Amino acid sequence: MIEQAKYLILIMDLIGTAAFAISGAITAIRKNMDIFGVNILALITATGGGVLRDLLIGRTPPVMFRNPVYVIIALVTANIFFVIMWSKRHYSIYVPEKHTHIFNTLLFWFDTLGLAAFTVDGVYAGVYSSDPRNVFLLVVLGILTAVGGGVFRDVLAAEMPYIFRKHIYALASLAGALLTALIGVFAGS
Repeated sequence: MIEQAKYLILIMDLIGTAAFAISGAITAIRKNMDIFGVNILALITATGGGVLRDLLIGRTPPVMFRNPVYVIIALVTANIFFVIMWSKRHYSIYVPEKHTHIFNTLLFWFDTLGLAAFTVDGVYAGVYSSDPRNVFLLVVLGILTAVGGGVFRDVLAAEMPYIFRKHIYALASLAGALLTALIGVFAGS
């Protein structure tokens, strides 16, 4: 059962990394950033929450530095997305006002997918840490892993962080983290 959970967490990690990389790339493109800006926002969004989580539980260096597959996935995903957007916009990544709703919808769905994946990932990072039965710790780690990269992304893009607006991301992450933590604690009993 534990081996199956580890594979599920790996799959969630990879899905979350790609989803949040696209989310960061979308934000960078909306802000008319160049390819460097797209890569930085994609990388920060995809790995920022995990770095914060790892530092809080004393896992150093953080996973993104020990296993560069997450950095590679984030950067490859961001660059593929950038090239697709660049080629569709007649060699410009400027997004006309009439198409911003498409970007907002894409941002919502990729953020939602990344949020779910990284909430579960953060909880299970705590389950495999030194205090696997501390539900409060597990929930906080799930939320920080899920929303940390997006907060970093929004701050670097000079926007009010998405989780502080009318969206329910943080509450959804809290509910998911609490449920996952309780399942993890009771399954480990």
